[in-house]
Amino acid sequence: MPDQDAFLADLQRRAERGGGEERLRRQREAGKLTARERIDLLFDPGTFEEIDKLVTHRCRDFGMDAQLVPGDGVVGGRGRVDGRLVYAFAQDFTVFGGSLSETNAAKIVKLMDLAVTVGAPIIGLNDSGGARIQEGVLSLGGYADIFLRNTLASGVVPQVSAVMGPCAGGAVYSPAITDFTIMVKGTSHMFVTGPDVVRTVTHEDVSKEALGGAMTHNEVSGVAHFAVDDDAACIRLIRELLALLPSNNVDDPPRVTATDPVDRVDEALDTLIPAAPSQAYDMLDVIRAVVDDGYFLEVHQHFARNLLVGLARLGGWPVGIVANQPAHLAGTLDIDASIKGARFVRFCDAFNVPLVTFEDVPGFLPGTMQEFGGIIRHGAKLLYAYAEATVPKLTVITRKAYGGAYCVMSSKHLRTDVNFAWPTAEIAVMGAEGAVNLLYRREFETAADVEAARAARVAEYREKFANPYVAARHGFVDEVIRPRDTRPRLVAALHGLDGKRQRNPPRKHGNIPL
Repeated sequence: MPDQDAFLADLQRRAERGGGEERLRRQREAGKLTARERIDLLFDPGTFEEIDKLVTHRCRDFGMDAQLVPGDGVVGGRGRVDGRLVYAFAQDFTVFGGSLSETNAAKIVKLMDLAVTVGAPIIGLNDSGGARIQEGVLSLGGYADIFLRNTLASGVVPQVSAVMGPCAGGAVYSPAITDFTIMVKGTSHMFVTGPDVVRTVTHEDVSKEALGGAMTHNEVSGVAHFAVDDDAACIRLIRELLALLPSNNVDDPPRVTATDPVDRVDEALDTLIPAAPSQAYDMLDVIRAVVDDGYFLEVHQHFARNLLVGLARLGGWPVGIVANQPAHLAGTLDIDASIKGARFVRFCDAFNVPLVTFEDVPGFLPGTMQEFGGIIRHGAKLLYAYAEATVPKLTVITRKAYGGAYCVMSSKHLRTDVNFAWPTAEIAVMGAEGAVNLLYRREFETAADVEAARAARVAEYREKFANPYVAARHGFVDEVIRPRDTRPRLVAALHGLDGKRQRNPPRKHGNIPL
């Protein structure tokens, strides 16, 4: 029996050493934490329970039978994050470069199946050189097994992927399916084909960082949702994100006691909107003035900056925020903004997170690039997402709400529960200047003073059509409120919708335009 105890203790030590002290040292010198250090940071102290710690690979070719490392390059299990159950795996780059084998894929699959069964979030800490070449199709099959679980878990439990090293080839599709992807600046890279293949096939000379670095995927492609400075910041962000999310699609998001008075008003909002309709302002100032303690966790901060999305709390309740950003492209909706907004709206709806929309949209971005790129199809995604959503939906129109974009941005017609407007709101088919140029073109051609005639018609149009009171008379706006009162009115509306139950017609699934 003592011999067995010693044997087991040796196996445990070997599993915890990963690829050995030299490789662990190189990992740290590269500015990265080890797999176990990442796991320790993620979970509440002393709560992590490892699964399949002693598993080894089954490959007996290419001399692999002499290289058996307990755990086989992935550390996985369950633990607590702020007291709530979470499942996670961390690929260990010190063991065969974190490459995916048949057995460590089976560990990940087992973990994911358990998480879905009990209704707990899944966290993937990715740091892998890709499929283990020595195992051939077995490692490829392992990837497909993981992709299937990602898909089946989608909308059932939250899934967060952290890319904390290389993630290339087929491996990229697991993070792509999950709800949020976080990348670490300088040490993480994602691409389907690397720089060498790109250079050979297309003759483009590009670096790993430019092709698939953190800022490339946060700013250009939109593949990643967050960029952080180091591994520790990445883990802190995961914990911060989980604090705002439910454990599964049945639970409600975790509510806390608000320290920010729910009846707080902010008089600065009364003068925030510029007098000139074409003058920009920062919608972030509105959001931070309204939400609890000014806290707004912005998602996709660097991508499609004309639309803001993120998570916050209102009266202690987690909410999803969607807002046009007049400070960028005048807050117009374009292809990227529509895709960004649609996916976030669908995420919030899947996990019972109420939606609050701040609207100041002059329309869809015009131009051949947008039309040829399919703005019709992509804009319809955002429309579809809002229309399909059954969570509590609140909208505040701060200024412009023109044309089809008015309809798309959570208008009353898309089953939005409460629609407020500020007195500065302009709700119309188009802006006053454009409208009068079409309506009174012939009158202006014969007018003695064209500018005076145009100014009079613009004022008349705004009085008759481009103001919130016309929409309010038709019930498309529930109330015109003072900007300073936005926070207490939204909190009260949210409380009034507690327990909302709404279902879409029975179906296998809808056919969102993709």
